[in-house]
Amino acid sequence: MLFFFTHHKHFIKTGSLLLLVWLSCFCFFQNSICTYAEEKGDELQLYAQAAVLMDADTGRVLYGKNEKEVLPMASTTKIMTCILALEYGNPDKEVEVSAYAASMPKVKLYMKPGEKYRLEDLLYSLMLESHNDSAIAIAEAVGGSVEAFAVMMNQKARDIGCFDTYFITPNGLDAVVNDTGKKHSTTAEDLAKIMAYCINESPTREQFLEITQTMEYSFCDLSGSRNFHCSNHNSFLNMMQEAVSGKTGFTNQAGYCYVGAVESEGRKFTVALLACGWPNHKTYKWSDMKKLVAYGMENYSYRDIYEKQQFDVIPVANGIAGEDATPYEEAYMTVTFEQPEEESLPYLLCEEDVVEVKTSIAKELEAPVAEGEKVGQVSYFLNGELIKEYPVITTKEVEKRNFPWILQYIIQLYFLHIF
Repeated sequence: MLFFFTHHKHFIKTGSLLLLVWLSCFCFFQNSICTYAEEKGDELQLYAQAAVLMDADTGRVLYGKNEKEVLPMASTTKIMTCILALEYGNPDKEVEVSAYAASMPKVKLYMKPGEKYRLEDLLYSLMLESHNDSAIAIAEAVGGSVEAFAVMMNQKARDIGCFDTYFITPNGLDAVVNDTGKKHSTTAEDLAKIMAYCINESPTREQFLEITQTMEYSFCDLSGSRNFHCSNHNSFLNMMQEAVSGKTGFTNQAGYCYVGAVESEGRKFTVALLACGWPNHKTYKWSDMKKLVAYGMENYSYRDIYEKQQFDVIPVANGIAGEDATPYEEAYMTVTFEQPEEESLPYLLCEEDVVEVKTSIAKELEAPVAEGEKVGQVSYFLNGELIKEYPVITTKEVEKRNFPWILQYIIQLYFLHIF
């Protein structure tokens, strides 16, 4: 009995020690996980599986959460469909509805095969109500077929710089290519970049903004026998006066998605949210939008980072110093910016951002040297990454000092001495 009691006390002590060790490890790993999450930049505690806040003017990611993770994007796809239709289609083009377009699942306009519509009217149907049948009809009218239009979509994505995006459908319905297994997908970073292109760079950006900002729109088919009314489902336009554009999306695989743009005090932000909840969490995306936009507005403002430069003259080996120069004179070159009239470089920055300006110019040149020749550069780095570079160029030409020129100089000197 004593033996049992002694060992029982030992067992209790050992067990308590193990429990203490386990709790310590648990706290350690719990803290590690929290630290890891903070390092990953999710201090805003977003609902979205992947999210981005982007400076629309530069494409710089200001806040990211799994921003490079490839995910389905549902009807946010339609911003690409719309911008391509605006750039390559005629707004007054007559669009005849195919049986394939009419067969699309809801949400849809319920068009019928053979009916005809104006392309521009279908763009409002596409962007305000997110009608899937309108997307197919637009793609067939502009690209000739859905497959050809998908090629256009993917080429435009690459032109914009989105290399982790793959379009299969113009409406964003979940799709996969059987032969390759590639899915209709993008990343939050790519999606925000596409929106930035739509509102900032596209030659049809004004038409895009006009369509996506319209709250109500009515139209009829070209026969005049059917009338339609569309209401804008982008509720964020009414939640924040700075909102300028956006598109919602949902499929079973993608969950709730959103891509939007806001403008405030000269700053343009685009936001992309992927996998931001499933039913019944439709409002999660608005919560994330408000957090990200507030983060951008509170932390980022424009600062002029331009630094005026003064350049020393550069010696030119074996160069002629000037029109009346002697062979004994040293030649020098003056240099300047390629665009010296530019004296401002506004950039969207937060307090933690570090800007460095580095100048790299040749210490000596070898004649002959042409006017406008690049001899160096002034580079601007933001947090170690190159963001702007100004070439430094020569302001004149310097010919090479050679034997014929020296001989001519001696002859001229001789005749001047005689006469």
